[in-house]
Amino acid sequence: MKVKEVIVVEGKDDTAKVLQAVHADTIETNGSAINSCILKQIQHAKEKRGVIIFTDPDYPGQRIRHIVDQAIPGCKHAFLTRDQARDKRSTTKSLGIEHASIADIKQALAAVYELQPVRESEITKADLIHYGFIGGLEANKRREQLGELLQIGHTNGKQLLKRLTMFGIGKAELKRAVRQIGRERKAKNDQS
Repeated sequence: MKVKEVIVVEGKDDTAKVLQAVHADTIETNGSAINSCILKQIQHAKEKRGVIIFTDPDYPGQRIRHIVDQAIPGCKHAFLTRDQARDKRSTTKSLGIEHASIADIKQALAAVYELQPVRESEITKADLIHYGFIGGLEANKRREQLGELLQIGHTNGKQLLKRLTMFGIGKAELKRAVRQIGRERKAKNDQS
């Protein structure tokens, strides 16, 4: 699989892992040390080929994603779930693209999102409460399932509505995802 856009990652280990999965060029932010020089490189890459932001699903990764997205609007986004990015060979809770499988990286890069122009969302906070994504004992687990299913990354309750709006996900797509989560949960319960 060849990726036309330049992929923005956090470091050398991420680049190495991405290159095992796809043919692409990367720009490394050097973790949280992202500076104006790196932002200029990313801006140039966006103008010439387009950019996919592909950072770790942790706080530093989200911070870097936010910095790049604010400085250079119009970038595409790819996400891994926390489970996909977890180091399965270690007892530490290390998260990173470098720990993901080749298949998960390919899937994430095949399901990139472009931010939509800011508009009013047809999904409301009340909808998210109704579907059990905000409040309740299972809300965090349901948000995690939704993020994985829609390939938008894991969010907290406050971020979820913003992320759904940001990627132009409407009520119909949300309802399909809710039904899918219900089917998966039913199948899991039937096996028990």
